[in-house]
Amino acid sequence: MKSREGFFDPGFFDIDALIHQKLKQDAEQDAPQEPKRKLSSEPNRFRTIWISDLHLGTTGCQAGRVLEFLRATESDTLYLIGDIIDGWQLRRRWYWDQNHNNVVQTVLKKAKKGTEVIFIPGNHDEMMRQFINLNFGGIRIRDELVHTTAQGKRLLVLHGDRFDGVIACAKWLAYVGDSLYTMILKFNQVFNNWRARAGLPYWSLSQYLKLKVKNAVNYISSFEDALAAEARKKGLDGVVCGHIHKPEIRSIDGITYCNDGDWVESLTALVEEASGELRLVSWQEIMQRTMQGTMQEQRRHGTPHSSAKESELCVSPS
Repeated sequence: MKSREGFFDPGFFDIDALIHQKLKQDAEQDAPQEPKRKLSSEPNRFRTIWISDLHLGTTGCQAGRVLEFLRATESDTLYLIGDIIDGWQLRRRWYWDQNHNNVVQTVLKKAKKGTEVIFIPGNHDEMMRQFINLNFGGIRIRDELVHTTAQGKRLLVLHGDRFDGVIACAKWLAYVGDSLYTMILKFNQVFNNWRARAGLPYWSLSQYLKLKVKNAVNYISSFEDALAAEARKKGLDGVVCGHIHKPEIRSIDGITYCNDGDWVESLTALVEEASGELRLVSWQEIMQRTMQGTMQEQRRHGTPHSSAKESELCVSPS
């Protein structure tokens, strides 16, 4: 695990040095990890992928799942739309394991091999906003931009925290809320470990509260309306954002609102197919499609396979 002192020393955010270090680490053997699933040689191919809210640097981040998703997919453009690294949590409590390093290395590899990678910092990785409009190691860092789909639709792409009234007007309250959310996630981990042993599916307390508590529902609705209004004001067809950890595609008064979810609980991404169609995909869907592709290859080559791995994908991560 990388030391806290090494992460926060003055040279840590020397981006050229960081990228050089990460690319060098690519050639080194990774530390022992849990057994990797065999992935199909034909990855899931999309025109564009949007992911956000990985929260690398926290125990709640599903870095192993992120890594599997990134290795199983390819795209012409990959948008990282904020809260990729959780600077808020790292300042409170240090956590950074090998899988978190591997996620960073995999993104850098994609950029090196020709994928257009665009990073839009969010509130949790706001320290990277000092590098907006700069390009490092094949990664463009931007505050927001407009993406044009294969169907010609123009979408505003941004993290979305500017339209969060709590972040904008009472940042101290956002820190308190972040601490409470972390506590809920820890409770969820313990509770869902018990549910898994009892053969019960994954259940999210935070998602339940978001849907059932009136103020939370109003907050989400106001956030979505504000983003749609911003896209309309700019004369665009839609908006893609993250921030609130609620995957969604819907029309708001003729504006297409898309939220790609998160990689703490939802494990979702927004993708654009070659046709220009937008849809949400989950880690589970991508892994199932990948496993099916692997088994088809094995059948073509006469290699026996086991269905055990496929059955693992039916269990939600705890």
